[in-house]
Amino acid sequence: MLGPSVLVRASGSSSENRTFVYEVTGLRQNDQTDNNGYPVRHSSTTLIQVPFSRMNEEMQRISRLGGTIVGIRPLQAVPAAPAPEGEG
Repeated sequence: MLGPSVLVRASGSSSENRTFVYEVTGLRQNDQTDNNGYPVRHSSTTLIQVPFSRMNEEMQRISRLGGTIVGIRPLQAVPAAPAPEGEG
């Protein structure tokens, strides 16, 4: 018989706590300007923070709004290795 620890996913999963930054172009200023026949302002790029669990939904939302994702990167980069101590 399997115990509860085998059936439950580990809570320390790295994907659950990861956040990504989408770099998006082509989003309009707001919903009211969408009613105009022309765009009022296009930002060159917009940065949107997205948790790992919502990446697919956010990609679909950006696409529906007419935006284009030009880059995706993790919010926190992997820390660099510390410099060796005691040299000198």
